[in-house]
Amino acid sequence: MDYKVPLETYTGKVKEVVLGSGSKALKIGGQNILPLHYFEGQAVNRQVVALQIDDNGAAGWAEWIRAPFRDVLNDPVKWAHECIELGADLVCLHLDGTDPQGANKPADEAAALVKKISDSIDRPLIVYGSGDDKKDIEVLSAVAAACKGANLLLGPAVKENYEAIAGAVAENGHCIIAQTPIDINLEKELNVKLLKRLPPEKIVIDPLSSALGYGMEYSFTIMERTRQVGVIFGDTSMQMPVIADLGAECWKTNQARSDREQGLQWESTTAISLLLAGADILVLRHPDNCRLIRDAIEGKL
Repeated sequence: MDYKVPLETYTGKVKEVVLGSGSKALKIGGQNILPLHYFEGQAVNRQVVALQIDDNGAAGWAEWIRAPFRDVLNDPVKWAHECIELGADLVCLHLDGTDPQGANKPADEAAALVKKISDSIDRPLIVYGSGDDKKDIEVLSAVAAACKGANLLLGPAVKENYEAIAGAVAENGHCIIAQTPIDINLEKELNVKLLKRLPPEKIVIDPLSSALGYGMEYSFTIMERTRQVGVIFGDTSMQMPVIADLGAECWKTNQARSDREQGLQWESTTAISLLLAGADILVLRHPDNCRLIRDAIEGKL
């Protein structure tokens, strides 16, 4: 008698989210399987890789990750184009310069920059604020209005500011990043609140991503559990794609900053781990790892 491998099938399905609009639209999610279990069901859209840029000239970045972009660091538009040429599926802009504890750039300046980048590239754009709860309301609201209809992925929306940011996102036709501090219950709670303002197809979960050796196990567990709850148990409040914004966490570690090769391995190992955990979008900093992870996703390794 031939042996047949037992297969699991699930009734739950991750929502398909479209980022960008028109010819630059990109789909993520849509799978009814656990991460990479292609033998058990459908994964209609592959995982994607973004390269990170910022509005602050890569201030504080390690030399190893500044080097590939040295000629464009002070021009975020050119930097975004360089990321695409180096293989990124999409670009992730961090508006670190708007931080009140830093350069405190005004919201209208940030919005003008985002629109300029969005209009000039042929890929979707992810935009993160500085992480200051109050300033992010002002900045992300201005960005949402300036780029109305561009279907950006904007965040982070956290429990302290999600209402205002969700309102701006909904009004101007964008998607939102729901961010919670590595806790499955807080993640679900925020998703439930956001679902009162936005359809699930407009929400992407950011459970926070730790670096290898710095609590990455927590990130892995929460991402893994998110996918299990959504796909296996069919919880509709947990069926959104997941973003892993891991580059910044990896490259600020002492290990990554002290040695180029070690830094590359720190970021790539973290990325592969979170890919296995269920991340749909991986945000990296180094282009060598962008190519490596894309090859891994496409089965070329």
